Amino acid sequence: MRTEDQLVHTSLIPVRWGDMDAYGHVNNTIYFRFMEQARVEYLEQLGFKVLPQGSAPVIINASCTFLIPLNYPATVEVRMYCRQPGRSSIPTRYEIRLAGEATLYATGDAKIVWMDVASGKSVPVPDELRVRLSN
Repeated sequence: MRTEDQLVHTSLIPVRWGDMDAYGHVNNTIYFRFMEQARVEYLEQLGFKVLPQGSAPVIINASCTFLIPLNYPATVEVRMYCRQPGRSSIPTRYEIRLAGEATLYATGDAKIVWMDVASGKSVPVPDELRVRLSN
């Protein structure tokens, strides 16, 4: 059983001028969008559509630590890591940098839970995804 975080996906996302706030840097809410985009890209590339039908991934908690302000224009690199899945959940971690730089601008965490959309109750993580994350 794997015990360390596994890098599963990297996204490159342009910072838009409208992402900035009155202080002249990327608004704190946008960092959550960056992490969301990486998460959706990863799940969809594996064939798990993020749609409100059947069973689907939802987020039950999310956090972000802002280390250095981001500014427009830029392209951010979001690295997504997964930990060993539980019965119905997958802990994820994110690192946000400027593309091509080593400096860490923000870190984040989110817990994905697989849910039956009709009942609103958690269901087991799909076996195919569990196998990928357990290696």
